[in-house]
Amino acid sequence: MAKDHGPSIKNDKQYEGLREKGMSKSRAAAIANSEGSSSRGGKSSGAGSGGHTAQKKAAGRKGGKASSKS
Repeated sequence: MAKDHGPSIKNDKQYEGLREKGMSKSRAAAIANSEGSSSRGGKSSGAGSGGHTAQKKAAGRKGGKASSKS
């Protein structure tokens, strides 16, 4: 069961989970107290899903620097 972190934390269970992952107290509190936090907080943020690279491939582009034509 989640500890009670006082009236300043709305979602104690989520706050504890974020703190265990190494998040700062203020950042974990901000996420746990935000609207719709249960659907957002603690989920991986694109790093594991390859979001940016997948978007480029879908658009038919490659990574790297743009080449200039003279």
